[in-house]
Amino acid sequence: MTTKTPSKTGRRVRLWVDRTALFVAAVLIWQGLSGTVINTFWISSPVLVAERLWQLAVSGALVWHASATVWQALLGLLLGMVVGVVVGLALHVLPRLAEAADPYIMGLYSLPRIALAPLFILYFGIGLLSKVMMAFSFVVFIFLLNTMQGLREVDQDQIDMMRSMRASRLYIARKLQLPSMLPWLFSAARISVGLALIGSVLGELLGANRGLGWYIEHASGRLDTTGLFAGLAALMVVAVLLNQVVNILERWAMPVR
Repeated sequence: MTTKTPSKTGRRVRLWVDRTALFVAAVLIWQGLSGTVINTFWISSPVLVAERLWQLAVSGALVWHASATVWQALLGLLLGMVVGVVVGLALHVLPRLAEAADPYIMGLYSLPRIALAPLFILYFGIGLLSKVMMAFSFVVFIFLLNTMQGLREVDQDQIDMMRSMRASRLYIARKLQLPSMLPWLFSAARISVGLALIGSVLGELLGANRGLGWYIEHASGRLDTTGLFAGLAALMVVAVLLNQVVNILERWAMPVR
């Protein structure tokens, strides 16, 4: 007797059903706890948060705040990707320099970004650039390290074989090294989306006049728990959407054959 393997569409539908059920269960538990076990002052409630998000959406404030946070995060993410990949490629080409620089790279990577925030404010002010640089500082080392590791994972025997056939370095990079590096880059992008948002929000918490981070800080200062949770919910939605964009780009760049 053979068991029928569910189709790809069936698995995808089942996945979305499971995700929806998990979300609904979490919301129902939250609503059940709110006002009964825990005072709404501390955790608000899904109904109140939904009402606040609707008010913000209707007034245009939600888009106004979210667009600032996303724009800062995307600029920092793109800058970190470009710089990280370029530096990673350079260090791969110069292994002696890479070996010498390794402890310093890891030392800089390990620095808590909150400790760098005053420097960013001092150097770049409280405008757009400081938020972009904060997001950049969160993601650049992720791309750098993943680029280097991705290049190390390329099969050296294949490189030697292509060189024996007089393939140019550009041809080897285009046909072998770049395709081998792509999974590492998309892995870095998935990790970096959330980190770039954290950097953008952190910059807003330290000094801004708009953005989801600013809204959360503003609500917190007024003891507005509903506003705080509404800002967090909006951030989570933004993070989910950006991760879905990365997944779509990954499927486009690396289709399953």
